[in-house]
Amino acid sequence: MNVVEIEHLTYAYPGAAEATLNDVSLTIEKGDFLAIVGNNGCGKSTLCKTLNGLIPQFITGEYTGRVTACGLDAATTDIGALAQKVGYVYQDFENQIIRPTVLDDASYACLNYARPDYLERGREALRQCGLQDREDDFIWQLSGGQTHLLALAGVLSLQPEVLILDEPIAQLDPQHADRIYAVLRRLNEEYGKTIIVIEHHTEYIADFCKHVLLLRDGRVQWKLPTDDALQRVDELQSCNIFPPQVTIAAHRLRQNGELYAPRLPATVEEGRDAFAPRPGAAPAVRAAAKNSGAEVLRFQNVSVAYRSVKGAPNRVFDGLDLSIRRGDKVALIGSNGAGKSTLMKLMVGLLKPTEGEIFLNGRSLHGVKPEGLCREVSMVYQNPEDMFIQDSIEADIAFAMKARGLPDADARTDALLARFRLAGLRGRDGRLLSGGQMRRASLAIGIALDPGILLLDEPTANLDIATRKEIMRTLEEMKQITETVMIATHDMQLVCEWAERIIVLCGGRVVADGPRDAIFRDGELLRTVGIRPPEIFAMGRALDPASACYTIDDFLARFTGRAGQTREAAV
Repeated sequence: MNVVEIEHLTYAYPGAAEATLNDVSLTIEKGDFLAIVGNNGCGKSTLCKTLNGLIPQFITGEYTGRVTACGLDAATTDIGALAQKVGYVYQDFENQIIRPTVLDDASYACLNYARPDYLERGREALRQCGLQDREDDFIWQLSGGQTHLLALAGVLSLQPEVLILDEPIAQLDPQHADRIYAVLRRLNEEYGKTIIVIEHHTEYIADFCKHVLLLRDGRVQWKLPTDDALQRVDELQSCNIFPPQVTIAAHRLRQNGELYAPRLPATVEEGRDAFAPRPGAAPAVRAAAKNSGAEVLRFQNVSVAYRSVKGAPNRVFDGLDLSIRRGDKVALIGSNGAGKSTLMKLMVGLLKPTEGEIFLNGRSLHGVKPEGLCREVSMVYQNPEDMFIQDSIEADIAFAMKARGLPDADARTDALLARFRLAGLRGRDGRLLSGGQMRRASLAIGIALDPGILLLDEPTANLDIATRKEIMRTLEEMKQITETVMIATHDMQLVCEWAERIIVLCGGRVVADGPRDAIFRDGELLRTVGIRPPEIFAMGRALDPASACYTIDDFLARFTGRAGQTREAAV
């Protein structure tokens, strides 16, 4: 039985020169767990918004064809009626949280529909999402992953047949990401929900999804069982979609004539049978980075606590001691809520410590306003649109320089536009750019005043693989521009390929500080903090516990004696 039927759907946004969706025909069976993949701009979100009627009922445009969801015409059925059949958790899910407490928010949709059992429905939805013990909490007491689950619970309370989630794990650490997908699997298998996810993380697709739909230029290329879909490595990569690292490594071995298995592995477990260690190969270990630069930043016995509406204050740091030296390239990692963003806000003066002192270039920051620090330390926010305050990126990049009367502001703006490949976009509003363009523009704004220390909060979040690779190339180039850089991230591939020093936060404390080999070889640390190294690292350790392979090239060199035909870049 089909829950979604799409016939010859074509849609163009108002004023667009070309259609975003082109003659799409598709069926989705009841009980499927479908991943929709494709590069940025291919129409994934647009397609999903036709299923709950937002397109064309609220977002107008040129719309032809027919979309039927749960037996209802999505173009004409009342949006409220559709919401009870097709639930949608958006990429910016925080905007779906509208009530102050957990149960209040989870049950609000049912209250809005005047359901007399709205509280019971809310409690059941929380139970299905594993939040039954948090119903009396305020929403700001939840972690990022729990907030995402609450948004899902609010949708679930209406008991829809179909659930759509747009990038459900884009900003989550591995533990929270695993929890989200475990809930989705249970909803699919135990409650019979049809799950549709827009997803770039193919390792989760391999583990959880039943089918994969590839969109390209607004058209359906194919819909296949997941095992078959992930075998199409070349086709997926041509669309800037990268199968799991284990699959890519096996594909390259097959191309080199070193692997003859009929099917490529998609998981570490499958890879155990496909790969074999090369006798006598030495473990790949990178020497610890040595940095004798002068100390530029020091946290001395720093404590930070937020006032709480109820209960004791929320203590983020308690007696933190930490030193950053000139030239450090630091990755700051830890689970959601570990204090990464708080640490950065302390460094730029947006937060003040409850106790202790912070020293920047030997000067105490006590009483120093944020604007007095911007020439020494700059922060690029997790959401790049927060960096844009003018009506063009040229004006945004120039703003801080002109506000401080720098005589070469115009020339430096031109140079930054050229360096970050933005010259052709100089007159565009930053909020209307693509994800990669926004990231590049925000980086240009961040270094406009040539700060000695640059802080980046989740610079690769919410990006498809191609755009992520572009940002990683930009970060590599920036090693020559800015002396000291700190990145807060859940992206372990970024950590492995870029960072020279890794600081691990857990429970408001620094629990580890060192090079990648010291961090990722510590199994107890990984389990305690919930860090997950890149999949290819796990594949190497499964074959030989002494190995340490951070990229596909490392893996191929370690286990086959060759690095493949092409260099891997941030896969």
